[in-house]
Amino acid sequence: MMADGGYYSSKKTDDICEDVCGKETRAALSMSRLRCILRGLDFKTFMLLFVLIPTCIFAIYLHGQKISYFLRPLWESPPKPFHDIPHYYHENVSMENLCKLHGWGIREFPRRVFDAVLFSNELDILTIRWNELYPYITQFVLLESNSTFTGLPKPLVFAGNRDQFKFAEPRLTYGTIGGRFRKGENPFVEEAYQRVALDQLLRIAGISDDDLLIMSDVDEIPSSHTINLLRWCDDIPPVLHLRLKNYLYSFEFLMDNKSWRASVHRYQLGKTRYAHYRQTDDILADAGWHCSFCFRHINEFIFKMKAYSHVDRVRFSHYLNQNRVQDVICKGADLFDMLPEEYTFKEIIGKLGPIPSSHSAVHLPAFILNNADDYKFLLPGNCKRESG
Repeated sequence: MMADGGYYSSKKTDDICEDVCGKETRAALSMSRLRCILRGLDFKTFMLLFVLIPTCIFAIYLHGQKISYFLRPLWESPPKPFHDIPHYYHENVSMENLCKLHGWGIREFPRRVFDAVLFSNELDILTIRWNELYPYITQFVLLESNSTFTGLPKPLVFAGNRDQFKFAEPRLTYGTIGGRFRKGENPFVEEAYQRVALDQLLRIAGISDDDLLIMSDVDEIPSSHTINLLRWCDDIPPVLHLRLKNYLYSFEFLMDNKSWRASVHRYQLGKTRYAHYRQTDDILADAGWHCSFCFRHINEFIFKMKAYSHVDRVRFSHYLNQNRVQDVICKGADLFDMLPEEYTFKEIIGKLGPIPSSHSAVHLPAFILNNADDYKFLLPGNCKRESG
C-alpha cells in the first residue's frame, strides 16, 4: 500500500513536472524560433516593415488624389475632339462680311437673345457679364436658391443687391427656388434640380422657337461681338459650344483656351433643355472668357470652396485658411492642391506648378477697363484681396 501509494504519488508528480517542463520547453522553442526569425531580418527589412510601409500609407492619405489624377491617362481616354469653327471678327468689318466669312448668310433682322444663369454669390462677375452682353440681350433670366449645391443654407444675395442692377431691370426675369437641403446627397443632384427649374423660368420669360439661348455659368462670359454675330447670321448650328479663354483668380493667370461648357442654342420648345455638359461637336473659337474663382473678397473664395459641386476637393480643413488662400492666389497655384485635369502625361507634366503671370490686359471685357479702379483685383499685378 505504502509502496503502491508512494508509486502513485511519485507518478503524479512526474506527470506534473513533465507537463510544466514541456510547456517551458515549448515556450523556449517558440522564443528560439522568434529569435531566429528576427536574426534573419536585416536592418533594411526592419525599415520596410516599421518605417517605409507606414510612410507610404500616410503619403497615399495625403496625396492619393494627386496620384489618381496623375494616373488618369491609364484609366480614362480623352473625349472626342471638337469640330473647331474659326472665328472671324474686326470692328471695321461689316456684319454681312463676317457672316460670309463663317459660311453663313445674313438675316433681315436679328434673333432675340436670352441669357440664363444660376446665381450663387458672384456679384462682381455678374455685373461684368451683364454689361458686356447688355446691348444684345432681350431678356436676362436669373434663378437664385436659398441653398448651395452642397445643401448649405445661403442668403438670397442677388435679391439683397438688386439695386446694383437697375440698368438691367426692364429686361430681367428673376426667380427664386427653395433648396431641398438633403444631407449627404451628391451635389450634382441639387445642381440638376435647379437647372430644371431654370427651364420653367425661361418659359415665364417668354422664350420661343429660334430665339438664341445662352447656357453658361455666371463666370463663363461670351464676348458681346460673338453674340451679335450669332443673332445676325443665318444657318448657324442649332447648338454651338463656345471656346473661352480659361482664367483663374483674375485675368493675370491664363490657364489655357480649353473652356468649352458655355453654349448657345437656337431654342426649340419641348426639345431644348438647360444643361451644362457637352451637347454637340461644334465649337466656335475665341468666343469669350471663363474667369474661375475671380472674387474680390477672400471669404467669397472660401464660400465657393464649400458650396459648389466639387466640395469633395476640400480634403483638409487648412485648405480654407484665409492666409493660405491669399498665398495661393498670388502664386497662381491650385486652391485644392490638385494636379491638372488632363488626359495625357505630356499635358499633365506641361501644366505642373503655378500658372505663369500674364502682363496682358488686351481684349478683356470693356466694362473692366472702363472701371479699372473698382475692378483692379481682376487685372495683372493686383493679386491681393480684401478679407471681406
